[in-house]
Amino acid sequence: MIDKDSAIESVMRKLKKIQVGKGLDLRTYKRDRSVVILRKGEDSFLVIEDGFDTERFTEDFKGVKRLLKKLLKKEFPRSNKIRIYDVDDEGFS
Repeated sequence: MIDKDSAIESVMRKLKKIQVGKGLDLRTYKRDRSVVILRKGEDSFLVIEDGFDTERFTEDFKGVKRLLKKLLKKEFPRSNKIRIYDVDDEGFS
């Protein structure tokens, strides 16, 4: 678990190193809402929002950072800690 204040920097650092077909699953402490980020190509990411709203976005690396700021405010408004899990692309396509 990481602090919400440092979550964006930590996630972006991990996304730079992650392989194509792998991703990160960000969840609230209660695990009832999530944001999943999957690397689909060299500079292509699939972002899946599952919480108050359910949507899918395709973004480049810079777009992921902007979108992540928006989604963290929306999906994790009162969370202080965020859980991060490594995931594979298998169940999300």
